[in-house]
Amino acid sequence: MIRFQRVLAVGIVAFSATLLNSAPLEHSLVPMTRPSAAPVLAFASPNPSKLRPELRPVSAQVLAVAARPLDVPTLGPDTSLMPYLRPKALEQEALFKKRKLRKGSVCGDIQIQGKAVGKVPGKIKACGIKDAVQITSISGVALSRPSTMDCGTAIALNEWVDKTVIPTFKRRGPVVELQVAAHYACRTRNNQKGARISEHGKGRAIDISGFKMADGEVVTVLNGWRKNPSQQQLIKVWRGACGPFGTVLGPNSDRYHRDHFHLDTARHRRGAYCR
Repeated sequence: MIRFQRVLAVGIVAFSATLLNSAPLEHSLVPMTRPSAAPVLAFASPNPSKLRPELRPVSAQVLAVAARPLDVPTLGPDTSLMPYLRPKALEQEALFKKRKLRKGSVCGDIQIQGKAVGKVPGKIKACGIKDAVQITSISGVALSRPSTMDCGTAIALNEWVDKTVIPTFKRRGPVVELQVAAHYACRTRNNQKGARISEHGKGRAIDISGFKMADGEVVTVLNGWRKNPSQQQLIKVWRGACGPFGTVLGPNSDRYHRDHFHLDTARHRRGAYCR
């Protein structure tokens, strides 16, 4: 009995082996053996080198730099990426101009050109300037005549010209000159007898009657205050003076200022007085 069982087991094993080796994949639990050479994937390119991007060609600028002769240091933009070197003469001229401006500056600002004149005595006690300066130009804009004032007034004038006057007339101008109607003068307000001493008599005021452009045109307060396009520009520069100056008077203030702007650095308790 035992011998019969052994023979039967051997037969079953042999028969199973035969089935495994001969049965196709759909009738067998054993997968087919993978071929030695793996098939090419469907998404792979038959030519892998084509998957790489082409190198960018060398630009003409790079080639020009590489071909630049070593013995030519001043090639211009037409043959090199490097700009022309600034000539020494031009560099020296710029330095000389800056030194000249610094030498002619007053009140510690290179934009304020003029000279120091020291103490200016007045004909009466309330007039006069302790440390006066005589201004000839402000932020590159000339004054029609040298104007005497103190440094506080000169600094306020420079701020107004730089931040308001020049930008306002940029398209129409540029503005090259301020028409000065009055500066230091030992007198009463509006030259009225018995009135208080004017800020002009203390070196703290200047009157501007017009603005001269580079082409020779002059925009006057008298003729332009109520006419376009000068009206809007003059109103803008009048408003811009209110802040740097403590008092700003124009044609709308009274009959004494119908043809000019009065600007002074007197300070008031309630702030700047602009009319």
